[in-house]
Amino acid sequence: MRRFLWEPETGTPRGSILFQAGRGDFVEKYLETYAHFHRQGWRVSGFDWRGQGGSGRLHADRLVGHAASFDPLLDDLDSFVMQWRAANPAPHVLIGHSMGGHLVLRLLAERRAVPDAAVLVAPMLGLNTGPIPAVVARALARTLCLMGLTDRQAWREGDRPTRFDIARKANLTSCDAHYADEAWWKAEQPELALATPSWGWLAAAYESIARLDQGGALERIETPILLLGAKHDRLVSAAAIRRTAARLKNARLIMSEKGAHELLREVDDLRLPLLVEIDHFLDEKAPYR
Repeated sequence: MRRFLWEPETGTPRGSILFQAGRGDFVEKYLETYAHFHRQGWRVSGFDWRGQGGSGRLHADRLVGHAASFDPLLDDLDSFVMQWRAANPAPHVLIGHSMGGHLVLRLLAERRAVPDAAVLVAPMLGLNTGPIPAVVARALARTLCLMGLTDRQAWREGDRPTRFDIARKANLTSCDAHYADEAWWKAEQPELALATPSWGWLAAAYESIARLDQGGALERIETPILLLGAKHDRLVSAAAIRRTAARLKNARLIMSEKGAHELLREVDDLRLPLLVEIDHFLDEKAPYR
C-alpha cells in the first residue's frame, strides 16, 4: 500500500485530513488540493487504494481495474483510519472523492470510525448508467461474472484513442490544464496508470452501493457531512447523491450547476468556490482545538 503524509511546515497543526480519491486515481492527481489544506496548517495524508496507483495490483494486467469485492478496500480504510486517528492531532476529517467518498460513507455506516467531520465529493452512491436502468446494469454485471467473465475488462478504449480521450475528458473535467496534468504524471510514472474496470469491479460496486441502501444504514450516522455533487455528472448518479443527503441526519448538500465529475480538478471558477465551502464547513464542524 502506497501512502503519503504532508506535515505543516511550522507551528501546531490545524488538525488532520485523510483524503481518499476515486477509482483509477493516484496520490499525485490531487496535489493541488492537498496544498490548499496544507497552507491552512492541516496535516494531510492518505493512500492509493489496493489495485491502483502505486499500490499492489489485483489483476495480471496492471491496466485493468479489478476487485472481486469492496470489503477488502473497506478493511484497508478502516485499519488506516484507526492508526491515523491515534497518530495524528484532532480534529480529524475524512474527505473522499467518488469511490473514495462511497467507501468513507460505508466506513461511517458500518465501522468504528467517528471523525469530527466528513466531506464527500461527487461520491459514488449510484452509477450513471444513462438510459439503462440501474437494476438492469447490476443484473448484467452479476450475470457476466457468473459466466466466468469476472476479471474481463467491461469495455475497451477502442481503436480511436483520440475520440475516446475526448469523451473521457468530458466525463471528468472541463479544465484542459488539470486533464493534461493527469496525463503528464502517467507519462512520467507509467506504473500509476489504470484503464477500464473489470466486470468483477462493476458487480462489486453495485453490491457495495446496495449495502448503503439497506434500511437504517445511513440514518445511524451522526458525523457532520458535506456532500458536493455535479448536477450533470456523467459517471455517478446525481439523484443518488440527493437521496442520500436526505437520509443523513447531519448533512449539507451543494449541487453544482456546472462542472463534471472531478469537481476539485475543475476550472478555478468552479473549483475554488467549492474549496471555500469546504473551508467554511470545517471551520464550523471541525474547529481548531
